Formats: sequence, structure tokens, C-alpha cells
Amino acid sequence: MKTAIITGADGDMGKQHTIALATAGYNIVMACYCQQDGEKTCQEIKLLTHNDQIQVIELDLSSFDKIKLFVEKVKQTFNHVDVLLNNAGTLPSKPMVSANGYEMTIAVNYLGHFLLTELLSPLFVSQTRIVSMVSLTYKYGNIKENLFLPTEKYNRFVSYSNSKLALYYATLYWADKWKDKNIHVNCADPGLVSTHIIKMDNVIVDTLCNILFRPLIKTPLQGASTMIHVATTNDGNVSGQLFKNKKIVKVKRKIANNFHQQQLLINMTEKVLENYL
Repeated sequence: MKTAIITGADGDMGKQHTIALATAGYNIVMACYCQQDGEKTCQEIKLLTHNDQIQVIELDLSSFDKIKLFVEKVKQTFNHVDVLLNNAGTLPSKPMVSANGYEMTIAVNYLGHFLLTELLSPLFVSQTRIVSMVSLTYKYGNIKENLFLPTEKYNRFVSYSNSKLALYYATLYWADKWKDKNIHVNCADPGLVSTHIIKMDNVIVDTLCNILFRPLIKTPLQGASTMIHVATTNDGNVSGQLFKNKKIVKVKRKIANNFHQQQLLINMTEKVLENYL
């Protein structure tokens, strides 16, 4: 039986990813921040899909030690991973610092997923699919030497955009690194999706958003469809590509070919994670 690991599997789109792969007969690890919330969603999905091969393992992507513990638990049960969906994401409205001292958005969205993917790599086999969730905001990201550090001038959208650009560059890095192992690494842009991440923590603004904005954008199922497509169809037999609306989209040259930013990112990442890789 094929095995899939989904981060943020009890979230809005994560739940849809889990339902789709469970329906397809995968053995699934739901990597969830809260064990209790994950278990509740897991039971719902089991009843819906009639797939009992689903389990929850707690994962805090903001902590390198807890990521390492998660991978150790996975390795105790599984000897291969066929699909890894780096789906989880955060968009704090206020500046936060991770357990390791890094800005929370970049720590969860990028650093955590980078470490997770690298530590799981011994379990990857021929035809393994790795799909990371980016965002249309990657276009506005920028990789600088202070990328991982907390800042007094916190802008949630700048931090989010930077983290998604970093995930795109990680996709290019892994695609090249594992090109001779028949491992397929891509990323997916879900578009504008009505999820809990879209909130300003302002009652009036969030209420207006719920009434006027959410009905006009994609549902979680619609947003999840591209990542599911890349993970489960023949279209996913490529590497280093960005998909949107179930199709490969062309990334602007100034982003895709910015080798300086790509190498800067990887160098900084390896330095930060050197005691864990």
C-alpha cells in the first residue's frame, strides 16, 4: 500500500487532501499541530472514506526538535513514503518567534518543511511525489540575508511572500538534487482560497470579509484540487514545476533564474539546520 504524509492535514485544504488520498486507498499519516484536533478530523475522514489506514502524528513545524521526533516516529512504522504534501502554513497577524529563535512565518512555512523533507528523504523511493504549497504571493517575495530573523518592522504579507518564494526555490533545489532517483518534486499554487488563514484578527474587518469576499473566492476543495492532481496523476511525473489550476505555469525568468537568491537561501538554510540534517 502506498503511504502519504500530509502536513496540516486537519486544516481547510489539508482535510481535502487527506480525503482525496484516503479515497484513493493510501495509507496516510496526518501530520497535525494538535493531536486532539487531528484525531477528530481523522475519525470523520475514516467514516467518510471507509479507509481505516489513517493515523495522526503530532507535528510542530516551528520546532526543529519536534520535527526530528516526528520523523523518528514515522520511521518506526513505515519504510517508504510515496507522497509528501507540504501543505501546512501560517500567517500570524503579530510578530512571533519560533522555538529556535526564528521569525515564525518563515520557520513554519519554509524552514520546518525543508527540514522535514530532508529528514524523510531516506524513505523516498522511485516515483515518490513531493508537492509543496506555495501561493501567488511568491511573486512578491525576496531572499535576503536577514530572511530568518525576527524584525521590529513586521509585515505579515511580506513574511508570507518570502516564505512561499523560499518554498519555490526549495522545490528547484530538491528537483535537481534528486533528479537521478526518479523522485518528482513540484509545487502548487491554490489561488485565493477561503481558509482560516485569511483573517486580520479584527472583528469588523473579518466580518465584512466573510460576507463580501469569501463567497467570491475558491472553496477549500477547489483550492486543494491542484495539489491533489499533481500528487496523483501522470501530470505529476515532472520535477521543478509550479502548477496552478492543474496546469504547469511559467514562472518569470527573473524569479526562476535568480540563481544568486537560490544559492543564498540554500546556504543560509544549511547553516541554520546543520545540527539537524
